[in-house]
Amino acid sequence: MESILIVDDEPSMRAALAESLLSCGYRVETAVDGNDGLEKFRREKFGLVITDMRMPKAGGIEVLRGVKGLSPDTRVIVITAYGTVKTAVEAMKEGAADFLMKPFSLDDLELVVKNVMSGPGNGSGAASLSSISSMDGREQEIPLEDRSREIFTVDPKMLSILEMLKTVAKSKASVFIQGESGTGKELIARFIHRYSNRSGAPFVAVNCAAVPHNLLESEMFGYEKGAFTGAAQRRLGKFETANGGTLLLDEVSEMDMQLQAKLLRALQESEIDRLGGREPVRVDVRIIATTNSDLKEIIAEKKFREDLYYRLNVIPVKVPSLRERKGDIIHLAGRFLQKFGIQFGKPAIALSADSRQAITEYSWPGNVRELENVIERAVLICPEKEILPYHLSLDGDGGRRPGPEQAG
Repeated sequence: MESILIVDDEPSMRAALAESLLSCGYRVETAVDGNDGLEKFRREKFGLVITDMRMPKAGGIEVLRGVKGLSPDTRVIVITAYGTVKTAVEAMKEGAADFLMKPFSLDDLELVVKNVMSGPGNGSGAASLSSISSMDGREQEIPLEDRSREIFTVDPKMLSILEMLKTVAKSKASVFIQGESGTGKELIARFIHRYSNRSGAPFVAVNCAAVPHNLLESEMFGYEKGAFTGAAQRRLGKFETANGGTLLLDEVSEMDMQLQAKLLRALQESEIDRLGGREPVRVDVRIIATTNSDLKEIIAEKKFREDLYYRLNVIPVKVPSLRERKGDIIHLAGRFLQKFGIQFGKPAIALSADSRQAITEYSWPGNVRELENVIERAVLICPEKEILPYHLSLDGDGGRRPGPEQAG
């Protein structure tokens, strides 16, 4: 039986955490403050320590350091109501496996504990799979709930994909990410960059579907002054902007065939030609491409070059849809509830049991993006502390309250 030590100076929180984890089958010991926790840990080594961040005598970071000093392999989860990215980064650097920001549901706690306890080795929790940084690798002083570039998952298949990508991230091999819209393909691309040797260099994204075909070439490769009417000065393209780093070609299947040939040459020769330029420019760029289409069908229709596909598809990644990773639905919903609850001044808001069942059974054609939008809308329109199914509007009813004949 796994043993857990809970360190928290608030009796009600300490009791709630202990009761929740006891019901999951863990053996639980509690400590009233940091010093008490460290003393109990010296007497008995626990498999996991959960500690509040702000406590008298010794805070969460002191507990974390003390535990790691006594037993480097013991996993630690930190809990805070005062979180910033700086705080979380400090905890991660000190060896925390994950963190939770108040308010959180007991379901969130149980999922994070399960993930951390079952992870291979030290620090394998959700936070280690979604390090907190900006796109250029610098830490930022922003609220912890602003986690738009993180991947939160407890799904074994997704965790396996992320572990594989951490292994290949340090190579220069091109990665081709396929998945439905809203599954988080760009987040995965940023994850690869974050774990690569290029994490201190730029991560540059270009949406091939959003830029008109006649402008995409200059957007990608840049141009010299006077290259065309309106080119008043030299402009560097995305390849040069990303030099030394990572270039994301989002929805690459939308790229014009003529431009595909120029992209293939750039990948083969590691050089590009600016529009109006006299000589090639050397570039060192790691390419990640994404699509929500079946590229083999597009190749069969002669709309995408097969040789370019094989050049991009060195490391193929298929992102599962949200309906294929049902375990993530409640987990992600909890994260979004926390985010929007704080943002809209409703920190105690939660899903009712019926709402939890509804989101679990729904097919989520828009995937994680749709789930986030649904939770945001529900938090906004719900006047109480509990979100009911009609607040979710999953059947397109516009959030109407059920009539008496429906409510009974």
